[in-house]
Amino acid sequence: MSHYKIILSGGGTGGHIYPAIAIANELKSRFPDAEFLFVGASDRMEMEKVPQAGYDIEGLWISGIQRKLTLRNLMFPFKLISSLLKSRKIINTFQPHVAIGTGGFASGPLLKTAISKGVPSLIQEQNSYPGITNKLLSRKVDKICVAYDGLQQFFPEEKIVLTGNPIRKDLLNLERKHIQGKDAFTLIHSKHTLLILGGSLGARRVNQLIEDKLDYFKEQNIQLIWQCGKLYYQEYKHYNDLEYVQVHAFLNNMDMAYAAADVIISRAGASSVSELCVVGKPVIFIPSPNVAEDHQTKNAKAIADKNAAILIKESELDTTFENEFDALIASSEKRQALGEHIKRLALVNATKDIVDEVVKLLKNK
Repeated sequence: MSHYKIILSGGGTGGHIYPAIAIANELKSRFPDAEFLFVGASDRMEMEKVPQAGYDIEGLWISGIQRKLTLRNLMFPFKLISSLLKSRKIINTFQPHVAIGTGGFASGPLLKTAISKGVPSLIQEQNSYPGITNKLLSRKVDKICVAYDGLQQFFPEEKIVLTGNPIRKDLLNLERKHIQGKDAFTLIHSKHTLLILGGSLGARRVNQLIEDKLDYFKEQNIQLIWQCGKLYYQEYKHYNDLEYVQVHAFLNNMDMAYAAADVIISRAGASSVSELCVVGKPVIFIPSPNVAEDHQTKNAKAIADKNAAILIKESELDTTFENEFDALIASSEKRQALGEHIKRLALVNATKDIVDEVVKLLKNK
């Protein structure tokens, strides 16, 4: 049977949406006749990104619980009931053969409902420290695909499969593209290139750091590809007037940017970390401290503890950034070691391995 019906849910951030789309694409290539339906939160970016990828999506009226008493928190029980009712309607109408969750608020009600209707289910956890939705679902789902070791402290061990996070195919074999990458950005080949990644919206503290250090980078003879995010582009675009700085709201040719880079500064969201492992360049992680359960610091620490990246907390940037950066630029051995160590952590077949687990659930049904 190849006319499977597959329901996927995940969203709120690119880190949850991108893996869900990658899993759907791989399933579609194996089962061209399969039908797909995504379920997301009705006011979040998945409502735009999923249709762009060519899939149908239904929205639920749901959002997370804030840590303080707010109107949104008082609305939460109503949103949850509304989402469970709508999820039941969606499951009854669509009649899926399997349900896949990649995290985010909408995947809670949808997977809970699917499980209660006897639909085989799988969740994919991107982080080294799981979110509340996946922790609650883990007791009832059939399979849990994870990207880090050590998650048996949160999930039933017999359900865990270490697969990694889905990554873009164009990031493989970048070492051959180093010259091409520098040319794509019209960079000077004899200078070190620093790539700064602040996420799609941008990272305020990282941008402030780069702005503060522009003279320092000039003294160090460094050229910058600075992806500052669309929220900050108007504020920083005038720095394009400096010949050694390129400011971008976002980068459409990420593979070329990675290929051109000698050193990368990045946030530590789960999908960024997985990509950077595949890229295999020296990385300085500056985790966002304002993320649920401080995921980013935990993700970055999991890499830094293996001597595979440098971790600098936002609170320590003023005192340690220049020392750490000086030491990295001064030593090609250190750069090479970090690049090699982080690449060893890459799980490049994640999408295929996750879909293999989905197929087992479909075949067992």
